Amino acid sequence: FSKALIHLLKGNLGTGLLGLPLAVHNAGIIAGPICLVLMGVVCVHCMHILVHCSHQLCERLKRPSMSYSDTVAFAMEHSSYQCIKKTAGLGRHVVNFFLVLTQLGFCSTYIVFLAENIKQVVEGYQENSTLASTFPLALTNVTATPVPSAQLVADPTGAAPTGGWDLDLRLYMLFSLPFLIVLVFLKELRNMAVLCFLANVCMAVSLVIIFLYILSDFGDARHIPLTAPVGRFPFFFGTAIFAFEGIGVVLPLENQMRDPKRFPMALNIGMGIVTVLYVTLGTLGYLHFGDSIKGSITLNLPHDAWTNQLVKILYSFGVFVSFAIQFFVPAEILLPPLCARLPESWRGVCEMLLRGLLVCLTCAYTFPIS
Repeated sequence: FSKALIHLLKGNLGTGLLGLPLAVHNAGIIAGPICLVLMGVVCVHCMHILVHCSHQLCERLKRPSMSYSDTVAFAMEHSSYQCIKKTAGLGRHVVNFFLVLTQLGFCSTYIVFLAENIKQVVEGYQENSTLASTFPLALTNVTATPVPSAQLVADPTGAAPTGGWDLDLRLYMLFSLPFLIVLVFLKELRNMAVLCFLANVCMAVSLVIIFLYILSDFGDARHIPLTAPVGRFPFFFGTAIFAFEGIGVVLPLENQMRDPKRFPMALNIGMGIVTVLYVTLGTLGYLHFGDSIKGSITLNLPHDAWTNQLVKILYSFGVFVSFAIQFFVPAEILLPPLCARLPESWRGVCEMLLRGLLVCLTCAYTFPIS
């Protein structure tokens, strides 16, 4: 039960959480939180329907567990409508296609998030180090305004900048690639329980620091609109529905529980915590930063405090572990049919190679975006 709850939290608390202040910005300070609560209720309700349907089919067909594609295929086969029965095979393929598409899309976003935050940490460290060496007296003033890195590393004589790293974002993505490949070699979710627990602790610490920062000042709330223009609502909906990214791991988690009947309780507790976090961070983050809010709230944190840099490091570790959880679903769909066609002695090695190749393709997909 505890492992399922940890994995459920880990599967939902990803990069989408940090983008919710921008989502509230696109909906309004009143409409945004209300719509987030409604979306959370609908999402949990759909998860319960999915789990209940899987349980009913397992009892009827005497099967221990079912995947997403099995659930939809057998449900369509037992329909009272002939047209639905005939398309059961198509339904299986459609569900698998969209699951692979969405889960690998989450993984692509995680790679970009990791690269952007690592880049900010490295450049922020260089900026602060250059500030300390160039203006040592300025450090005695707590309210000193950080000097832009471009000014700090430039030579006053007009020579080329020295001592600064202005690396392309793609290089940071390539740097994280080997670590992601090693991580996805863990095939079983239960083997990642310790990693997920550490990742949850890191993300909890980083969220506490973020909350302390945004609670220090709410800005001028009088200039924040209660509702945003209707034309911006699709951007709110896209960001918010991306935040509820854990539905892909619901059935895999439920199937690996020793007592699957306790999963609905874990689902209610986990998604209740997730929804509260979504609403509070989205609302308070928008109140603090206002219209200057960026796609991820970590990108709004200044570089001049070590706590802000710690937030990016800790949350990046949490997202790093989340990558393997979201990757578990497409790997379970794509790899078994491919490995089944190979000789048994080759299956283990080929599965590892295919996992690494799939991570590389996911990373390559993000190159045009970045």
